[in-house]
Amino acid sequence: MRIVVLGGGLSPERDVSLKSSSLIANALLRKGHEVAVVDLYDGIEDGAARSTYFRTGTANEFSYDIPEVEPDLEGIIASHGGRREWVGPRVIEICKYADCAFLGLHGSHGENGQVQAVLDANGIKYTGCGYMGCVIAMDKDVSKSLIAGAGYKTAKWFTAPASEITYEKSVNEVGLPFVVKPIGCGSSCGVSIVKSEEEFDAAMKYANKYEQLIVVEQFLKGREITVGLINGRALPITEIIPHEGFYDYKNKYQSGLTTHVCPANFTEEETKKAKALAEVEFKILRMSSYGRIDMIYDGEDFWFIEANNLPGMTNTSLLPEAAAVEGLEYDDLCEKIALSAGGADI
Repeated sequence: MRIVVLGGGLSPERDVSLKSSSLIANALLRKGHEVAVVDLYDGIEDGAARSTYFRTGTANEFSYDIPEVEPDLEGIIASHGGRREWVGPRVIEICKYADCAFLGLHGSHGENGQVQAVLDANGIKYTGCGYMGCVIAMDKDVSKSLIAGAGYKTAKWFTAPASEITYEKSVNEVGLPFVVKPIGCGSSCGVSIVKSEEEFDAAMKYANKYEQLIVVEQFLKGREITVGLINGRALPITEIIPHEGFYDYKNKYQSGLTTHVCPANFTEEETKKAKALAEVEFKILRMSSYGRIDMIYDGEDFWFIEANNLPGMTNTSLLPEAAAVEGLEYDDLCEKIALSAGGADI
């Protein structure tokens, strides 16, 4: 197959996406496919032949390292002459030239349904969740409302513009400590845990950096877990144990800062309960293909935190690790996802 791996874009998770995309592409090269990695924002050079962007074999594999800090998106825009259109030159053209687009995108346009809608409108086959599931799962307020409305547990929360959020309102509505985060970011971008009034202003400034509505959420103490799913079926549970602090951007993507335990150490009954919840919540949010449901276990109940409809796809990311525990190795997983573009089962 001729495959475009779409990554990058104007997202706080741009660097994570470029790392995922390079590793996905290398896996597909090892499987014998013809592969190009295209930055959603950069696009491809005017006048360049589309075929020159595709590689075969493993002699010239792709590579990308994730910096410790989130990308300077305004600086990237400035380096492109101030262009704010998030679909770069000839992106649609090169995707049409390929058999499918493998979405290595994370956050923002990649997961909120906008890219999926553009590709649908142009008749381009792509991997992962469809438009509607992306819209629902990426919006933390909508997804929590649907989960809570269906009778499942999620932390108390409220959503508002930054200008309407005060420390007093937050404490009164959800208690202390509480979590502050943008409504539509992933990879813990913009996320802070507020334990005192002195920490509030910095947390709000960080969350408001992304110019979105803000979710203020009750902090849940317990074991942090995630359940990856393929075709709606739960994979082995992973417990996430940061060595310091919480599972923030740095702890997620710099090696050696977090321990993943998969399969997590739960009883058979607890394991069945968590997997069943993940499968139900996956359906409630209209997710499809593959994804993750993140939860907190407080010793009695599993609490929904959020969903991820285009989870990290580095070879050490949570979903590929869980798939490998079941015997589905990284290269095979990437190829199966590519072959599923257009709606087939993985």
